[in-house]
Amino acid sequence: MRKQTNFRLLVVLSLALFITGCALAPGGDIDYEAPESESPDLMKIVDIKPITPELIWAQETQEPPVHPVTEELRNELSDYEYTVGVGDVLSIVVYDHPELTIPTGGERSAVEAGNIVRSDGTIFYPFIGRVHVAGKTTEEIRVQLTRGLADFLTEPQIDVFIAAFNSKRFHVTGAVASPGSVPVTNVPLTILDAVNEVGGPTDNAFWHEMYLFRNGTEEQLSLFSLLSEGDQRQNRLLRDGDLLHIPSDDNQGVAMLGQVRSPGNLRMNRERLSLTDALSRAGGVNEETAEPSGIFVLRRNAPGAEKLATVYQLDISNAIAFAMASNFQLEPQDVVYVTTAPIARWNRVISLLLPSVNLPGNVGNSSDGLNDLL
Repeated sequence: MRKQTNFRLLVVLSLALFITGCALAPGGDIDYEAPESESPDLMKIVDIKPITPELIWAQETQEPPVHPVTEELRNELSDYEYTVGVGDVLSIVVYDHPELTIPTGGERSAVEAGNIVRSDGTIFYPFIGRVHVAGKTTEEIRVQLTRGLADFLTEPQIDVFIAAFNSKRFHVTGAVASPGSVPVTNVPLTILDAVNEVGGPTDNAFWHEMYLFRNGTEEQLSLFSLLSEGDQRQNRLLRDGDLLHIPSDDNQGVAMLGQVRSPGNLRMNRERLSLTDALSRAGGVNEETAEPSGIFVLRRNAPGAEKLATVYQLDISNAIAFAMASNFQLEPQDVVYVTTAPIARWNRVISLLLPSVNLPGNVGNSSDGLNDLL
């Protein structure tokens, strides 16, 4: 839903700019002169923030991305024990009693000669009969069999291990090399392990979002933070029935519009882009037509936020601004717009755009005619 809404916002932006006479290619201008009464109170809809040294400092002084393994995950890994389930194959070794170890002959593999856990959670073992093993560890099963055979053998020495793990699986889908099911084994697997297990992310994987579905709940994580920045807070121990999804980077770039030499969409899948990076990749600002104070970054706020979006403004009329732009980090689905118009006219364009994107209250019902175009 969020992707569709942001894409809709971009479409509306393009249409509104076209309607108001502002081309998306170099040379466009905003000549729309709507009366103030036609525009909603912009400050009730968006936050407008200048890109200042204080804003950059606030970004740079945020908590560093590198984090070690959390105590919760460390405890889960240290306490991890696999419990046997239906369909698993047990290999049971009774030392000095090969007839009990491989009753069907030594030429068969451990899987072929093993004991399959039946649908009722039991196996059949000579002398003992049916033994319930589902939900137990191999050590618990070993103790159980040792006690059962003690009536028939003198001090039986038994070992139990799992020859085939068939009962538990999690799933990895999306933009990975080999999506599919991965068995849960006696070796604990985290998200980091699972991504490697399926061949890693593909070239078009969107690293900045990753979703873990567990028991009907959804948790959003960041593969970029985990793999590129070493943030182990994004790591989880995977369990039976989990679904890990890594989306593609479709519609997840940064849109470059207005007075740049190469308008379009910049991919942003496995890296972070600064405002300077984005302007450079778009061919730079058209110095003949661009308004120095008219570089804007439109960023949609998180669902449930008090305001719909935040608009960041950069004034590049002095060289210091370029240094700030180099340190202003863009986010996926940002819209960067370079205009020829002063900020007053840009405000009117925003006023046209935002009411069409699921706004609350009477602002969302504003009749600017844009809804009819979609």
